[in-house]
Amino acid sequence: MSTTLATMDPETRSDVDVDAETLDVLGAEGLTYKVWGGDWCPDCTGQLPRFAAALEAAGVDADRIEQYPVEKVDGRKEGPGMDEYAVEYIPTVIAFRDGEEVARFVESADTDIATYLARELTDV
Repeated sequence: MSTTLATMDPETRSDVDVDAETLDVLGAEGLTYKVWGGDWCPDCTGQLPRFAAALEAAGVDADRIEQYPVEKVDGRKEGPGMDEYAVEYIPTVIAFRDGEEVARFVESADTDIATYLARELTDV
């Protein structure tokens, strides 16, 4: 996909602070990811580089990751696919297996995006 988020550049984060089991789950065959974020958003700039680095370490090819830049327009967040996937907050990362949504991270959680999604994916 030609549209990218600067915050999804794994090079901005040299360390990958997730365990090997998390990387195995994230890199599983058949998983794809849709990522909504804004390069202007503090939550996104704090979380997405680490997630991108984890995906890279897990061996997830770029063609399995779709990035959707979100802009702030008149105080509202707007971007492609937001209505279709009911995205209200960013970052939002949705994991799919065979076209079906299997896990969703929205804005913040008790842990980083990679660990959160791996935990959710292990339960499905």
